[in-house]
Amino acid sequence: MILYVLTIFLSAFLLFLVQPIIAKQILPWFGGTAAVWSTCLVFFQLALLAGYFYSDWITRKLDARRQVLLHIALIAVALLLLPIIPDSSWKPVGDEQPSWRILLLLTATIGLPYFLLSTTSPLIQSWYARERPGASPYRLFALSNLASMLALVGYPFLIEPNIATQDQATWWSMGFGVFGLLIAFTAWRAWRSNAAVTQVAVETTPAPTISQQLVWFALAALGSIMLLGVSNHLTQNISSIPLLWIVPLALYLLTFIVCFNASGNASTNTSGWYQRGIVLPQVALAIAAMAWLLAEKDLHFMLLLQIVAFSGGLFITCLYCHGELAARKPDAQHLTTFYLMISIGGALGAFLVGIVAPLVLPAYYELGFALYALAALATYLLWRQLPRTTMSWVRVSAGLVVALFAFGAAVYTTIDFGKNVTVMTRNFYGTLRVKETQAKDQEDRYRSLVHGNILHGTQYLDAPYDRIATTYYKTTSGVGLAIEQKKQTQPRALRVGIIGLGAGTIATYGSEHDVFRFYEINPEVVDIALRNFTYLKDTAATVEISLGDARLNLEREPAQQFDVLAIDAFSSDSIPVHLITLEALQVYERHMQADGIIAFHVSNRFLDLKPVIQQLAKARGLHVLWINETRPDESTVSDWVLLCKDPEPLLKPQLLISSKPIPANPGLRIWTDDFNNIVQVLK
Repeated sequence: MILYVLTIFLSAFLLFLVQPIIAKQILPWFGGTAAVWSTCLVFFQLALLAGYFYSDWITRKLDARRQVLLHIALIAVALLLLPIIPDSSWKPVGDEQPSWRILLLLTATIGLPYFLLSTTSPLIQSWYARERPGASPYRLFALSNLASMLALVGYPFLIEPNIATQDQATWWSMGFGVFGLLIAFTAWRAWRSNAAVTQVAVETTPAPTISQQLVWFALAALGSIMLLGVSNHLTQNISSIPLLWIVPLALYLLTFIVCFNASGNASTNTSGWYQRGIVLPQVALAIAAMAWLLAEKDLHFMLLLQIVAFSGGLFITCLYCHGELAARKPDAQHLTTFYLMISIGGALGAFLVGIVAPLVLPAYYELGFALYALAALATYLLWRQLPRTTMSWVRVSAGLVVALFAFGAAVYTTIDFGKNVTVMTRNFYGTLRVKETQAKDQEDRYRSLVHGNILHGTQYLDAPYDRIATTYYKTTSGVGLAIEQKKQTQPRALRVGIIGLGAGTIATYGSEHDVFRFYEINPEVVDIALRNFTYLKDTAATVEISLGDARLNLEREPAQQFDVLAIDAFSSDSIPVHLITLEALQVYERHMQADGIIAFHVSNRFLDLKPVIQQLAKARGLHVLWINETRPDESTVSDWVLLCKDPEPLLKPQLLISSKPIPANPGLRIWTDDFNNIVQVLK
């Protein structure tokens, strides 16, 4: 038993530890967007499906000897593919489809090791059940999920802060080597065991019906959809970082532990600590609460409420899905089929959210409609299970009310999100909307670009206001003051770099012979800026657009000699962390004139990034100035932090009069590619 426990624990620990390790390595290559993690989850679910299919096939088709020989041979091949460090040739150049490239990258880098780890739980349980007829192997499944959760919880608090990213991959590869020895010895022992050397057992209980398998599939699929939907919702509003990836996934796994920690024989269909009568009312409340929070846009920016409500809602809804799975688990001889159907549902759910939804839905509507689907499924299963009494009909009617409320909230959210919208598009990088509306105090029309719920630029449509900088980029903003100061103090034409195109507002500062070079990762933003706004067309400056991740492109390019470089990637509440690290600042410095100004746009609803930049500047010997522009009659607050090697450009009166001291953040550690802590800068 000890051997089984050690093998299944280590395999599950490595299986889920590799997820944040590999995702963090490739996150900066694809713009630091939340969709990187969603796409990784799609791969992990598909690889898990392949592993469960393999386990089901070899336990049904091969005798013990052939099972062992095949598995050990695959382990040997996997060891030759280590360590799990992605080759730099996988870095995108700007015109690829990111989702498919990530899937191919992961397949080439961790495909076979991850596949073999995913086979361990069902194989070990199958071997254990054959060696000990009558004993329940499902507690080993709970144990594997406990190991997975420990790996996830330990990563942001123990591994990420203390071990460099490349070293994490090396240590993981060594752990896989130990696992290879353990699984080989376990397989050999199973072969030699009297119970394991017999031919595949003849079925003594009826095989699961198609109806049973479809219920397994539906419950697993909805649990997976809820996981990715909530993960997307949280990471879009803060940042795509391991901590916010891991919390939903850890809660998802915790529900498996709670539900499958059942003692006794598997044929009794015990469901562990899951109690349907207690959980169902909580599921109804969770679905209603999440649907309401999605529909009520005034609550979208209440960070603590959103995190608590959606994390708690994810736990309750997955507890229901996985509790119902545990209550319907078959006899041990059919466990590989059971796990196969669970993995098919999980993989399809992840594929629908991570790959299909960005292609067919114009915005993030999938979570709202998933809540309706879950309420409808729960009501249907309840109707099938209850006797036809008055109280039973009351309970079913309550379920229908919750389902209708969730559906109504999803439809309302869809309609409200499209109000005053002339263009709406969604891709790997998120949802973009172009909105047209009337100004509050005048009749002039204006047009805005909105990414998710965050404003990314506004332009008045009527002359002469259509050529003035607005919102975060006015002449009184940090970037406006920096560019105007340069125009006044140097005779030559300006060369300005901007990371983040938006509507192209900063181009209004361009004069003849100036060059304004924009770096933009999302091709849809480029199309909208050229088609729906005129800032780029109207400027007298030469406009250059570099498509792809700004940091990767700047690393490849020769020194650009910028007079001003504006890093405008943080106006969304979800920030690409890889653009605000010590290594990133070194890349920016290489492209600056000796007296050039680096301007970080740090307006943010949830995060205070000013102390982070101050620490980076101090480490590089740069001078710092914080320009804050807040007007009581306007909704936008403009925060820019200016950095310069030479203090003289930052000492101009027009800059100093708008500056403020940056509040200290005691205990804040300098951000690097290997370490960054969002928790320390939450407002």
